[in-house]
Order: sequence, then structure tokens, then C-alpha cells
Amino acid sequence: MEQVKWFDRNFDFTKTQNIFPEILERLAGTPARLDEKLAQLSPVVLTKKPGGAWSIQEHLGHLSDLEPLWQQRYDDIVTGQECLRPTDLQNRKTDLAGHNDRALSDLLRRFRELRGQTLAILTGIDEEMIFRSALHPRLRTPMRTMDHFLFVAEHDDHHLARMSELVKLV
Repeated sequence: MEQVKWFDRNFDFTKTQNIFPEILERLAGTPARLDEKLAQLSPVVLTKKPGGAWSIQEHLGHLSDLEPLWQQRYDDIVTGQECLRPTDLQNRKTDLAGHNDRALSDLLRRFRELRGQTLAILTGIDEEMIFRSALHPRLRTPMRTMDHFLFVAEHDDHHLARMSELVKLV
């Protein structure tokens, strides 16, 4: 089964119920899921680039590369910006980072630390902030804090699924 490309995905942000606690659980669980998924893989499997695409380690590094953006976009919502800040849609930061040259343990630790910072920022926010929004620059749709972090959780899962695909290719 072929995975839908991230930029081809559609998102539904029409939920009116507060599902933010469940989203936080997904976000908090990603580091452990990565540890479990990657711990027993060899460096050859982790760094293989089938067809020149990103390796498993590059997908992991990409999650860390984007974590500051997720935090900054939340700050955009908090500070009442009309539009969330854009990102580099070419992902040059990941392409240039040399994630395959780093130890897996360092990449996992870095992601765990950055995600911990994100979760600390979100601890204790109130319902008004959960439903406050700003326009997403690429999707051209309003994103509430809840929607933004659902988007982040979906992004995590997208890359975890891609890592699973890559393991099967080796």
C-alpha cells in the first residue's frame, strides 16, 4: 500500500469538541514510538537512501528540524498573528543537516528534548487558547492551536509510517 505524500494530504479541522488532551498524548508518545521502532535497526538500515530519498535517520532528523517551527507557530497563535509563519517547503535544513553522520542515540535524544520543550509550552493552556487560531500559510485555512498540534501529530505519524516502509525495502 502506497503512502499519500504529505503535501497531497487533506486535513479536516472542523471538530468542535476539545480533543486537545488526546493530541497531547500522541505528541508525548512519539519519542517512545521512535525508540521502539529504531532501537534494533543496524546503521546500514538506518542510513540507506532508497532511490536517493531520505533515510530513516533523515526522517528522524527532520522531525527535530521542524519542532522549533511548531513552537514558533504556536507563538504566532498566542501573539495574535493573522497568519502562521511559513516554512521552507524544500526542506533544505534536513537535506543539509548530515543526519546520517550522527549517532542514532543523539538524534533520538535531540528529538526527545525538543518535543519535551513543546509539551512544556503547552502544559496548562486554557480552552480559550486551544481554540484560538491563525491562518496556515500553505493550506490557506484557519488553524486553531488544537488543529495545529493535530497537524503535528499527523506529521509525526506520516514519518513513522515512512520509516516502516523503508525498513521493508532493505
